[in-house]
Amino acid sequence: MEARWFREGVHSFGERQTEVLPSEGIDEEECLLDPRATRADTQDDSVPGIGHYQDFETIDWVREKSRDRQRQRWLRRQRLESAWGMLLSVLDSCTGWLILTLTGMAAGALAGFIAIASDWLSDVKEGLCISAFWHNREQCCWDSNQTTFQARHTCPLWRNWADFVIGQPEGPGSYILNYVMYVGVAVMFSGLAVMLVRSFAPYACSSGMPEIKTILGGFVIREYLGAWTLLVKAVTLVLAVSSGLSLGKEGPLVHVACCCGHVFASLFPKFRNNDAQQRQLLSAAVAAGVSVAFGAPMGGVLFSLEEVSSYFPPRTLWRAFYVALVAAFILRAINPFGDARLVLFYVSERGTWRLPELAAFVALGAFGGIWGVIFTRANIAWCRCRKNTRLGHYPVTEVVIVTLITAAVSYPNPFMRGGSAQLVSELFTDCGPLRASPLCDYLPVDNNSTNVTTTIMPAMLSSHVTPGNGISGMSAASTFTTVMAKTIPPTVPPTNEHRAGPGVYSAIGQLALALVFKMATTIITFGIKVPTGLFMPSMAVGAVAGRLLGIWVEQLSVSHPRMLPFSKWCAPGADCIAPGLYAIVGAAACLGGVTRMTVSLVVIMFELTGGLEYIVPLMAAIMTSKWVADAFGREGIYDAHIRLNSYPFLSNKDPPPLPCLAGDMMQQTPGRSNSSSLVTLVQEGLTLQDVQDIVSNSRHNGFPIVVAPESALIVGFVLKRHLNLAIENARHHQEGVGPHTTLSFSLHPPWAAGATANGNAENGAANVLKLQSIVDFSPVTVTDETSMDIVVEVFCKLGIRHTLVTHNGQLLGIITKKDILRYLAHSSCHEPPSDIFS
Repeated sequence: MEARWFREGVHSFGERQTEVLPSEGIDEEECLLDPRATRADTQDDSVPGIGHYQDFETIDWVREKSRDRQRQRWLRRQRLESAWGMLLSVLDSCTGWLILTLTGMAAGALAGFIAIASDWLSDVKEGLCISAFWHNREQCCWDSNQTTFQARHTCPLWRNWADFVIGQPEGPGSYILNYVMYVGVAVMFSGLAVMLVRSFAPYACSSGMPEIKTILGGFVIREYLGAWTLLVKAVTLVLAVSSGLSLGKEGPLVHVACCCGHVFASLFPKFRNNDAQQRQLLSAAVAAGVSVAFGAPMGGVLFSLEEVSSYFPPRTLWRAFYVALVAAFILRAINPFGDARLVLFYVSERGTWRLPELAAFVALGAFGGIWGVIFTRANIAWCRCRKNTRLGHYPVTEVVIVTLITAAVSYPNPFMRGGSAQLVSELFTDCGPLRASPLCDYLPVDNNSTNVTTTIMPAMLSSHVTPGNGISGMSAASTFTTVMAKTIPPTVPPTNEHRAGPGVYSAIGQLALALVFKMATTIITFGIKVPTGLFMPSMAVGAVAGRLLGIWVEQLSVSHPRMLPFSKWCAPGADCIAPGLYAIVGAAACLGGVTRMTVSLVVIMFELTGGLEYIVPLMAAIMTSKWVADAFGREGIYDAHIRLNSYPFLSNKDPPPLPCLAGDMMQQTPGRSNSSSLVTLVQEGLTLQDVQDIVSNSRHNGFPIVVAPESALIVGFVLKRHLNLAIENARHHQEGVGPHTTLSFSLHPPWAAGATANGNAENGAANVLKLQSIVDFSPVTVTDETSMDIVVEVFCKLGIRHTLVTHNGQLLGIITKKDILRYLAHSSCHEPPSDIFS
């Protein structure tokens, strides 16, 4: 049976054929070896520069996949011909896994370094360890054998700056000196960070998540994922986190992991020469970044799939799973947290939640949604003010002022002094016999009952430590747990719910102030010219709100035990409310409201805390948060920053476009409109001078090729850059190329057939420059009656840069990606994107 071949093309309804299939009776290997099967799959890259993209240019996903198919066919031919070809094929298959392994190892090692260094420098703001200056406060107190419960707020091996300078650790003068040193060191760290970013790697600032989403969508930003950006980002991230600014390291760690993936992928031609293949590796690298940021490998895979990647085939899913596993393994081997756990905030489940508490969790979800809307709009307004005023001309001054304000406000409040991660850890943990926190200052219900915290623990500690010394700051809880884990007998019962004492009420006031200040500082911090993550500050806002609500519900159950619904499931004096759970749910709700994450956020939260029992409350709060936030707008913080920076990113989350047709949106051919007309080229007859005049006078980045000036039948499409490169290459390597040289864009030029018939084919093509190799003879086309929502889907799913609009086979116009972005911005009542991007 005669074989039927179908070149890659588009049907009238806009659906692309993605495979070349032989008909019945044709052997598959014969099909793979037939040169006709590969001729139309890709354009010729023999001209230098063709096949590579310039800065701020969008890649052609269809062309990149065609080039990869051609490479795969070549490998199959080599595999059938020789043993060397078989070895090449095996090595080609292993290349991707080698890159993923190196990426996971590098991401895990860098995350461990950043965590250890930032913890140490954060404590340096308050003092130093006299036994080993490279130890942070918690490690320093581990080495101390002179610790008592009564003096747990001091540590003999850790000295604050006042003790170093004037020899007095306490007193008004010491407090002022410590205050000044705290603010001064914080300003020094942030100032050094912003100067490094400004001088050596401007792309190392901010979180990097909007740019990563745009790059994975096909946009090219040179040096954004380079080695120099990686080095500066890692160093300045340590300094920025240590300065105490209201930021986190989670988002920047995703940028760091993607930089690692890009650096290693650039070493191998398979990925260096194919931008689509490289972006699949970057999608997997995102999973590694989240894995080491939260200790959540599975959450990282789902985060890459749900939030970041535009193209995520099954092979990328398996790659993301593997690289997240490798990164988590390396981080666990480094053990930066010193507790033999991968999770950041381990939660010991002291009880379960009750069904009536879902109302409180839903309320926290509503709060998270409202906070997400307020934060997104306020932060975008602040960033737009920075961008459009003289404030943006002084990034160093802005960072220093923001750090000064943040440090000055944070030091007097013990809950804000240690940073967002320490605050979240404090709020997630419920009270117990080993907790030494003002949040656990409860009054006993029965005065005759024994208070484990005030009676049993000091008695046991007195036989193990020397009186007169202790542990410093909020790290006392974790240090004290380590010291006393083998001391408390298992028969000691957990403390019951008690009425709040003076310490709890004081903590409530401090937390309320911390909530207001954290919200304000987070709004003005995200987007400044240092690495700024958003996850931990958003979680801190929600954790504070959740803990406050949890304390209120707890005290309500203690004060009114007979009130519904407490009388049904909460016996008097019973431990039935866990304020730490409310903090966890509030943190997830606020993070979901800001980022609009759903499934991946639930998985990240239970991996982050180890609280598998809390999945249902987390799901209820996160879904409520998204519904409330979406009621005011479907745009999360990352999408809002993409629009603010005018990146050409087509999101599948965009609202449905207004009802109109492709013919209403296209740039039209000459003679059909009074507006700017689309410029076309004819396949034969144009001279080199004619083409240069057309190219130099046109603002378009590509030109449709038609049969003749009077005929609009489509031949193909050629890019302006490729045309310039081909002409320049011909002038340097071919003789006789001049202004009057005729250009040919046709696969079968008329002069070739006539010349062959007369026997003088070479003479017929003597003064003709053949440019068939740079022409796309199978451009994507739609009819003028195609609905715009289908056109938008074609652009999103295929990743194309333009499509030609036809009517009965005749060219009418063109729709580009920029036209789609303007259209979506108009339909959403947003400002159209800038024209600086192609």
